[in-house]
Amino acid sequence: MMADHFGRHREAERYLSLPGFGPVLGARILGEFGDDPHRYRDGKARRNYAGTSPITRASGSRRVVLARYARNKRLADAVHQWAFCVMRGSPGARTYYQTLRQRGTGHQAALRQLSNRLVGILHGCLKTGTTYNEATAWSHLQPAT
Repeated sequence: MMADHFGRHREAERYLSLPGFGPVLGARILGEFGDDPHRYRDGKARRNYAGTSPITRASGSRRVVLARYARNKRLADAVHQWAFCVMRGSPGARTYYQTLRQRGTGHQAALRQLSNRLVGILHGCLKTGTTYNEATAWSHLQPAT
């Protein structure tokens, strides 16, 4: 039933083109973000709402990067689940996660950074009206030719 309703949404094709999304997780994230195309000014605003973007606090001699705790918890949970699922369907996402882990980033922090990038990719797809393209989304991981 929910899959039928989600499939009729005008943005369903874009959501379902992203790896790791099925009709349930796609509907859940769409429902939490809402479908107003002008609600988020840019990708950063969407990432802030999802709670995936970090908070940086700096003083004269110290700089601390913290996880964002004031957020939509249902959306943050759904995006975290998406980041975990996307690694099976996207070689670029898997490479990005493994690169973070090799740098010494912990599992949860790496998933948070991956989900931050995924929310930005979703925003780009919705803004430009295009479907997901693996080569475009993870082009920064390709060696320069």
